[in-house]
Amino acid sequence: MAIDRVLSSDSGGPLEENFSLALRPRTIEECVGQDNVREKLKIAVQAAAQRGEPLEHILFYGPPGLGKTTLANIIANEMNSAIRVSSGPALTKQGDVMGMLTNVNEGDILFIDEIHRLSAPVEEFIYPAMEDFKVDFTVESGMHAKTINFPLKRFTLIGATTRAGLLSAPLRGRFGMLLHLEYYSDEQLTQIVARSARLLGLDSDADSLGLIASRSRGTPRIANRLLKRVRDYAQVKGSGRLTVDIVERALKMEQIDELGLDELDRSFMRALVNVYDGGPAGIDAIAATLGEERDTLEDVVEPYLLQVGFVRRTKRGREITKAACDHLGLPYKGADKEEHEQKDLF
Repeated sequence: MAIDRVLSSDSGGPLEENFSLALRPRTIEECVGQDNVREKLKIAVQAAAQRGEPLEHILFYGPPGLGKTTLANIIANEMNSAIRVSSGPALTKQGDVMGMLTNVNEGDILFIDEIHRLSAPVEEFIYPAMEDFKVDFTVESGMHAKTINFPLKRFTLIGATTRAGLLSAPLRGRFGMLLHLEYYSDEQLTQIVARSARLLGLDSDADSLGLIASRSRGTPRIANRLLKRVRDYAQVKGSGRLTVDIVERALKMEQIDELGLDELDRSFMRALVNVYDGGPAGIDAIAATLGEERDTLEDVVEPYLLQVGFVRRTKRGREITKAACDHLGLPYKGADKEEHEQKDLF
């Protein structure tokens, strides 16, 4: 269920990435939002270019779908450098990293997504590469094993992670710039959707694009995905032009409400109210009730519900809030429970 979820901020796979590639900005100036990050990058890029040196290593961290990969490609474009892309789970042994490092030229960008998932041996292997631009690679094994010191060309490692807390302190300390990406405002997302609509040649009005932005949970990836779904709906069910009516009907078909919540979000909250009397309830119990994986709920559902104040995390478990009950049209039992607890104390 979560894999095909329209409102998931995770990548939808190669097909979606190819669609998104054409919509991504190419320069820092074309970017919308993340003003603090963009300003820091602009200064760093200009300073490095003036000195004729590679950029220092950069770590992007924040929720998925906010543009970490896009910014890495923009940096490579601004520095006129080649970019080599990999991910933490794909680099399982030292040889995998060695193959990439030896093919990196002076000033190139090495981008590692999900860098928090690097194995410990691989992580330790890249320490000297980041610090001294050299690695010690062991060839053969047993009695005939020998270590060869390989000098590397100066490169920039850009790491991206959605879980900065899982990075080891030694790895985190080797990045010169740590940049946090935040959720986008509705106004910024409207600008992003408007740009995407222009690139796709879509006829639309401002109100329809603003409606898409308001349902996109502060995430450009979701905004572009919704734009694609609405475009298809407008093509089949309308004249091809995006209007408020067409957008509302398309989003209703996708079961996305005015706050950007879908059926999985609402099922999570209803389970808390109807099965667990509003909580507290453990995440494993909720996952079993819904028939979903715990990781899906923690990584895909909970973050936005916490952000909008519909769910609380406590030491005893998850609790529903009055705002969530009001949105669902369900009675809030929290006040009654607090009253009973106070009576029990006396």
